[in-house]
Amino acid sequence: MTAPSRARTVAATTGEPVATPSVAARLPGRSLLRLGPLSLQIRRRSVLVAAVLVVLLAAAAVLSLSLGTPYVAPADVLHALSGAGTPYDLVVLDLRLPRVVLAAVAGAAFGVAGTLIQSVARNPLASPDVIGITQGAGLAATIALTSGAAAVVVAPAALAGGLVAAVVVLALGARHGLAAQRFVLAGVAVAFALRALTEIVMITAEAIDGQRAQIWLVGTLAGKGWAEAAWIGGALLVLLPVLAWAGWALNSSALDDDTARGIGLRPVARRIGLAGAGVLVAAMVTAQVGAVDFVALVAPQVARRLVRSERPPLVCAALLGALLLVLADLAGRRLFAPTQLPAGVLTAAIGGPYLMYLLLRGRKRSS
Repeated sequence: MTAPSRARTVAATTGEPVATPSVAARLPGRSLLRLGPLSLQIRRRSVLVAAVLVVLLAAAAVLSLSLGTPYVAPADVLHALSGAGTPYDLVVLDLRLPRVVLAAVAGAAFGVAGTLIQSVARNPLASPDVIGITQGAGLAATIALTSGAAAVVVAPAALAGGLVAAVVVLALGARHGLAAQRFVLAGVAVAFALRALTEIVMITAEAIDGQRAQIWLVGTLAGKGWAEAAWIGGALLVLLPVLAWAGWALNSSALDDDTARGIGLRPVARRIGLAGAGVLVAAMVTAQVGAVDFVALVAPQVARRLVRSERPPLVCAALLGALLLVLADLAGRRLFAPTQLPAGVLTAAIGGPYLMYLLLRGRKRSS
């Protein structure tokens, strides 16, 4: 098969062609960026949506830094961030900025994880909190919190629990080539089993320990800041080459196995690699901020609709995840002030109706 015919085959199947430069230059809504011997296709709408999301994220961050007791005018927030020195430096830089940065970094990580997992599953309902990753981290964290372990043990335990759950899901789903439907069903089954075990641990624990575990399971950013953001950001930087490969590999994630093999790809190995990267990011961020549900579910699909692409766009999903979690944390702090709601409560309030919308939409299409 020649290169142009391969490009046409991929384009017809996924809408994201692996094209030769001559083909890419003729595709509507796309530009070709040349970097020496390499060429990269850029969707102009994706760039526009990403730019808008960056502006909205910056505005949400300034708003979150402004609102509270005391109120800080946006101009004073900008002066404090610029290092000009204001009476509000302590409030802005030491009390509020770490939490806002953590919300943005964690939300971006959830968006990345959701994009990778949904692309492998080929299902908009697949996310870390649906296929068992969050539940595995939650079970391990609950055991640590209710067994009298030191606080520093909770995050490593949650990370280990999420990764073990991921290994089980991948082992069950990898049979028959990690078929999309089998992968999702295996994840849902593992999630239910782990949730039941978590409830058993909480019921048999002391009341105060059970309450601590419940707060962690809901997902909150209260009392967290630079340390957690550094862990998440550092992990994303370490995984940057893997994520760059994933962004490229997503172009062919919707191909059926025969077509993928026909153009020289290894579809099973590629799906396992994408799923592994997604669950690793999901387990890592959940270990630091708790079970903040639905961000990984909502962000990729909303980003896909904004960009109008066949698959969730990685960068836009990350930006949208960051925006959603920053706004959710702000709403949790201010809606019922001085009482603070965990960010996970607000994301669930957003994600629950959206999940019902996806289910109803799917039902209408099938009828």
